[in-house]
Amino acid sequence: MKKFSILSIALFTFTLGFAQTNKPNNAMSQRQTTPRTLGYHLVWIDQFNGNSLDTTKWNVRGIGPRRVGYNSTEAVKVDEGFLKLYALKKGDSILAGAVGTARHFNTRYGYFECRAQLQKSIGVWGAFWIQSSKIAQGEDPSLFGSEMDIFEFFKEMGNDTITHAIHWAYGPNMHSIGPMKSYLKGLSNGFHIYGFEWTPEKYSFFIDGYKFHEETRGISNIEEYMILSMELPGKPENLVKTIFPDVFIVDWVKVYKK
Repeated sequence: MKKFSILSIALFTFTLGFAQTNKPNNAMSQRQTTPRTLGYHLVWIDQFNGNSLDTTKWNVRGIGPRRVGYNSTEAVKVDEGFLKLYALKKGDSILAGAVGTARHFNTRYGYFECRAQLQKSIGVWGAFWIQSSKIAQGEDPSLFGSEMDIFEFFKEMGNDTITHAIHWAYGPNMHSIGPMKSYLKGLSNGFHIYGFEWTPEKYSFFIDGYKFHEETRGISNIEEYMILSMELPGKPENLVKTIFPDVFIVDWVKVYKK
């Protein structure tokens, strides 16, 4: 039997580890897809044209206290063709922006995507998610819905890693799946497209057309609404590395159906 020196084994281990951490992504497949190649057609879009939020599609969400700060209209801007959700300081207060379609657009199943540029700081985080208005009313996600976190960007996990999660049955018996982690080299630079497929059988998570995860648990079978948000942490000490103002920028949001 051929023997290997300790040095050669160490070199092999280092090389293997280097190769694994330098993969361009950890997607399930290196084949890129689009909603259209999956059989979907566009039914809803907002490209954030103009200089104000289209209130026939969105409302500023949850105005008032939110963890260590406040959700505020002052932290939501539309200009230059972008939705800008800020984390900013105003006096002794910390403000954050969030918008949702609850009053205007609720739907079941489909392919959801946004083109966005992530925030720069650790401590606050951008998120794109789908929510149920009934999630605290019962424990069966099929009947009462799920929170589907299409993505959240916690920069402390790394510049090029985002997470996905599913939650249902808000309350003492809440269930959660995740965080599921996705790595894509260059993710924190520029704009990327974040996609999510919701069917009666599964959830699938995409970045730039690459499928990163599939999940068959916690499937909602009721209509729900979309949310875009800049989130604040629960403790002030989690903001020590945050540089204010910071911003989560969204170019467009699209919804497709089969």
